[in-house]
Amino acid sequence: MLPLSALEERIGYEFKDKKLLRRAITHRSFGAEHNERLEFLGDSVLNCVIGYTLFQRDQHFNEGDLSRVRANLVCEGTLYEIARRIDVSSFLLMGDGEVKTGGHQRPSILADAMEAIFGAVFRESGFETAERVILKLYEPIFSTGLPAEKLSKDPKTRLQELLQGEHLPRPEYSIVSTSGAAHERSFECECRIEALGIVTTGRAKNRRAAEQCAAEAAIEIAKQRTETK
Repeated sequence: MLPLSALEERIGYEFKDKKLLRRAITHRSFGAEHNERLEFLGDSVLNCVIGYTLFQRDQHFNEGDLSRVRANLVCEGTLYEIARRIDVSSFLLMGDGEVKTGGHQRPSILADAMEAIFGAVFRESGFETAERVILKLYEPIFSTGLPAEKLSKDPKTRLQELLQGEHLPRPEYSIVSTSGAAHERSFECECRIEALGIVTTGRAKNRRAAEQCAAEAAIEIAKQRTETK
């Protein structure tokens, strides 16, 4: 595994408390001190940062536009893309079982680790520093302009069109689990593309949003699979 200093260099932030960063990249399969609470915190900070950034830079967006584009930018697929770019998988700590089943490359685990890293930065140095780190990692996405499909079509539609273009059947969606009280319900949904051997998951406060997150993660993998066919 690479030293944590390499990860700090890639995110542009050096932790005073190295244990905090270690916890951010620790999957629950590894031990009791895992990253789920930091993931929860990072998710909230990320939504605020990206929402405010869109509000400032794209004043022609109405509320619906802002909500849709933000959802596309903070979903599992986008976080997975960022995690792959900085090779977060080389730093993850997880149990042997997860390692053997490919956990280091699983989109949901990598996306969760990114949120946990954002949460750890916020926990140690506050909102402004977390905002700087997030925008640094999102800079390649913003600097090239938001792709038209991210503005006009949701992930499920884009995934279906991608598969249709390859003459493949539609993906299948199902609920994996639900948790939380009735007023704070959380859904985990699965997107399955049997023809490509792809299974991704997404979590959100309602079923539709969770399916969109799973679809976004599947898009990135499906592109790779179809390009190498």
